[in-house]
Amino acid sequence: MTGGNGRVLRLERSLLAPRATVYRALTDPQELGEWWGPHGFTAPRVELDPRIGCGYRIAMQPPDGELFHLFGEFREVEEPERLAYTFRWDPPHADDRETIVTLGLEDRGAETVLRLTQGDFATEERRALHEGGWSESLQRLDELLRGRLSAD
Repeated sequence: MTGGNGRVLRLERSLLAPRATVYRALTDPQELGEWWGPHGFTAPRVELDPRIGCGYRIAMQPPDGELFHLFGEFREVEEPERLAYTFRWDPPHADDRETIVTLGLEDRGAETVLRLTQGDFATEERRALHEGGWSESLQRLDELLRGRLSAD
């Protein structure tokens, strides 16, 4: 991403699973619901149609608090290597605005490197909030994938 205010989130994580498996965990509503959100959160409802111009809506339930949603539209879908979509909260925080999430998957044999970019954020506080949420979500994804591997 170029331009904007420079408040862009960039994360990279190696996941012990083939790229097709990781891609499915990012695009299958049932699988996404198993790992989405920070620790303690659940995703009781996931609607997702990973096709360009189609959308998604995820209900998130914090451990203590009201159910809220996020939603957006797919801009790029290149199975099994890339996804890009808009990201908006419902209801939004005063400092929220629509951002673009881009997920790139690089095949490294038994592992997949996931690269995430999201931004531009209106404030550093909102960028940091997303960094924490994504970091914990990706840790949950990693644990889910490792658990499946050890069950095989």
